[in-house]
Amino acid sequence: MLFNSHVFLFAFLPLVLLGFYLLGRTSFRGSMMWLVVCSLFFYGWWDARFVLLIGFSLVVNFFVGRLLTVRKPQSRWIVGSGITVNLLLLGYFKYTNFFVDNVNALAGTSFFIEKIVLPIGISFFTFQQIAYLVDAHRGEAREYSFLNYCLFVCFFPQLIAGPIVHHKDILPQFEKGRIFANIPENLSVGLTIFIIGLFKKVVIADGTAMFATPIFEGARQGAEIGFYAAWGGAIASTLQIYFDFSAYSDMAIGLGRMFGIRLPVNFNSPYKATSIIEYWSRWHMTLSNFLRNYVYFPLGGGRHGEVRKHVNIFLTMLIAGLWHGAGWTFVIWGGMHGALIVINHCWRHLRTTIGWREGETRFHRAYWRALLFLFLVFARVFYTGESVDVAFRVLGSMTSFSGGLEVHLASVTASARQILWLVIPLAIAWFAPNTQEIMARFTPALVSRKREENVVEGWWQWRPTGTWAVATCLLLVVALVHLSRVSPFIYFQF
Repeated sequence: MLFNSHVFLFAFLPLVLLGFYLLGRTSFRGSMMWLVVCSLFFYGWWDARFVLLIGFSLVVNFFVGRLLTVRKPQSRWIVGSGITVNLLLLGYFKYTNFFVDNVNALAGTSFFIEKIVLPIGISFFTFQQIAYLVDAHRGEAREYSFLNYCLFVCFFPQLIAGPIVHHKDILPQFEKGRIFANIPENLSVGLTIFIIGLFKKVVIADGTAMFATPIFEGARQGAEIGFYAAWGGAIASTLQIYFDFSAYSDMAIGLGRMFGIRLPVNFNSPYKATSIIEYWSRWHMTLSNFLRNYVYFPLGGGRHGEVRKHVNIFLTMLIAGLWHGAGWTFVIWGGMHGALIVINHCWRHLRTTIGWREGETRFHRAYWRALLFLFLVFARVFYTGESVDVAFRVLGSMTSFSGGLEVHLASVTASARQILWLVIPLAIAWFAPNTQEIMARFTPALVSRKREENVVEGWWQWRPTGTWAVATCLLLVVALVHLSRVSPFIYFQF
């Protein structure tokens, strides 16, 4: 069940909201149980069998967490066992086929295994629960009821594609006084954010996909792709995933807020970044936090010198690549990001050593922003390409003027309409305020104190006025008109 589907918009969401608030009048516990049951139903919509999988995961991790709070002398092997179970589940479903294929390729064997169906969202709820176990081992996790733990993991707005929520942020919110406070504000703010996200998804993200998909599909089929078509497809793909993930992040936060729960910010205008380090502090922020706290720091972080720090950064980004997908394209993508982050750190160190202060003018920011975007376009080719061969075929066309403008996109640079589909989304990504900034007056999500203090007041910020109501309704109408081309969110595959 997709957030941008008719069944979700006109059946599931209204019924869940109605049941939640009706039950909340008489039984807070009943309203929480209702959310858990509805979330499991939402998860089982794709494949009911996987409800058993997430149920098993919930029970195992909850009781391992309980053991960690009472069996301190044995906590090391207990947490190790819990993490192993989580990684084995993730590894079996996500990486078995990839592993067998590579063994066959390297050893010349012919082992065969049926295509294993990847349970949707398994990468997210696995990392979420690993973080809980590690914190329980460190003595940083409280004991929670099983009901609250289940809701923390499987709350449907964040279950499928994040954010990767942390128990310290979410579980303390499960109190009647917090969830059922300011219901009119929660509903109006949440619904507005959800509609903005819906518009981004079905209009902008799916609109740019029309220019990206034919190029990569043509490359997969071995068709010749011209220089301009390849660039148009690569840029469109880079913009598609930006607005696709931005849309999902907005819709998840909006849905959470409708139920009185603030989810963490996961997307903060990453294409406005002027360095790859800043980019990863803005893109998939909860994944970056997880990788830093539970991968990079345990590897040693920067405690053992610059060389070791750079190795740890690179290894962390390789893991980030593999987390996104079981394929060499994702490994290369993660390696490219890891290498550039290392170069960025070295550049900063060199500037500090020689005492060179770089200018902070608009020109400098625009230059580095454009340069970073160029790198992201090249790296995204591996992310989007179905295989390394497909990616290199597209990259080859991008770096060569040979070939024509085939693959059903012959006029990708000739059509003003198609150019606008690239220019306008890029301008929005670079210059427009993001959803959190628009809604900042009402703190729609969990944000750091530093970021809260940096919010700039503007005429464009949302207020509960008639003007904003009309504007929001217009966005909704346009989005509903485009619901005929329903497509999954890109991050659903992870």
